[in-house]
Amino acid sequence: MNRRYYITTPIYYINDVPHIGHAYTTCAADVMARYKRICGYDVFFLTGVDEYGQKAEKAALAQGITPQELADRMVPTFTDLWSILNVSNTGFVRTTGADHKKVVQYLFEKIRNKGDIYLGEYEGWYCIPCETYFTELQAKDGTCPDCGRPLERLKEESYFFRMSSYGEPLLRHLEEIRDFVMPDIRFNEVASFVKGGLRDLSISRTTFTWGIPVPGDARHVIYVWFDALANYLTGIGFQTDMERFEQYWPCDAHLIGKDILRFHAVYWPSFLMSAGLPLPCHVFAHGWWTVEGQKMSKSVGNVVDPAGVVKEFGADEFRFFLFREVPFGLDGDFSKEAIKARINGDLANDFGNLVSRSANMIGKFLAGRVGGPDKAGGTDAHLLERIEAHIADYEREMAVFSFYKALGAVFEITALLNRYIDTEAPWKLAKEDPGRVPTVLYNVWNGVRIAALLLYPFMPAKTAQVWKALGIGKAIEKASFEEEKRFYLAGDLAPIEKVAPIFPRIEV
Repeated sequence: MNRRYYITTPIYYINDVPHIGHAYTTCAADVMARYKRICGYDVFFLTGVDEYGQKAEKAALAQGITPQELADRMVPTFTDLWSILNVSNTGFVRTTGADHKKVVQYLFEKIRNKGDIYLGEYEGWYCIPCETYFTELQAKDGTCPDCGRPLERLKEESYFFRMSSYGEPLLRHLEEIRDFVMPDIRFNEVASFVKGGLRDLSISRTTFTWGIPVPGDARHVIYVWFDALANYLTGIGFQTDMERFEQYWPCDAHLIGKDILRFHAVYWPSFLMSAGLPLPCHVFAHGWWTVEGQKMSKSVGNVVDPAGVVKEFGADEFRFFLFREVPFGLDGDFSKEAIKARINGDLANDFGNLVSRSANMIGKFLAGRVGGPDKAGGTDAHLLERIEAHIADYEREMAVFSFYKALGAVFEITALLNRYIDTEAPWKLAKEDPGRVPTVLYNVWNGVRIAALLLYPFMPAKTAQVWKALGIGKAIEKASFEEEKRFYLAGDLAPIEKVAPIFPRIEV
């Protein structure tokens, strides 16, 4: 079996700095990429920036610089943040790159040669921030139905894509592959939209120049969404390294925000069908973040700067909060009080305390050396049985991007281990039944090691510290999930000694 996995984030507009929404999608893709790697997959994880379009051109003009200068200035704000957040992307696409231009123009030509692109004229209401036209019905009050900003009335010559021809094929695909769009609520939205009938789509613009020219007609630039979506092909070598492209395509999962669902689940598969390319396996649309109950807004001044949150609380703590606080797919609310509560509760009190007491007991009662199990008894069998069940729960939930429930399974293991220690009380056994102590601490060591492994995709740096505290010499990112999810003899460990708290409590 070719165990390869290709996951993407959207490419992010360069007209503004990254915020919590950008961090959320990118960290989610990183969680899955790290998980798949320890499961033995050859993973390609792609992210990048969207540099073309009228929105970028306007932002550059407002600053008195060229769009290319704006792009060059903004790219590091994203790449630096991904470094701060410990994001392990394989590739990074810039749409101004020569390879990408080649892919977009090739795709345009291929679809036009099939007869699915024609020249016409478009008149309608246009939203510059969303780069989208709307019908009279959609634009009842002259404002964008998606973002609420004022619309502009535009009339221009345009190339159109015959999207109306792909309604039936797309509907069949949705009916045959129910999890093509996830979660279910988003699948229902897409199915309903497609059933309502698809209209041909304007895919070129003449009102600005910052874009990839239409092949053979330089008066037109290619519509930013036709250009942007093609990045998923560019990033894995379409037209430049076809061996790599064929290794990774079709994409296993496009992770996106719910606001760009239609582009990914309607436009993109229609373009791919026309070009004769396989469709991606899944499109997963997550929810939005509010801030203390309010919508994020520059005018309100409540936009969350992820780098600032990391500086205050730590990268792993921020990553953990994003996926522990709210089910992935639903909307969530960010507040400093909520992140402090997660750090003090789940991380310091529950998991961190478990790590510290486990290492301290192994140091005290076994001179820092975990051997094999000796005298069985007590609640040993129940512990092993329940941990196995929770690992199975975790694997099942991770397979469908249910990060919240997967983390729930990890904290069931944490609670189980804390109860086991309290029930078995190694400090008492050391006096009353010393033959049980090696077995109890063998079970505890294995349980904590497994819990750290399951938390690794979410908190790569802190779980590496936990493994070190447990005396494990090999790097956690090189672990094999299949091997490490089982109880085994500790083997050649570094001596386990008393450890300082890995997640210090935050004073509230």
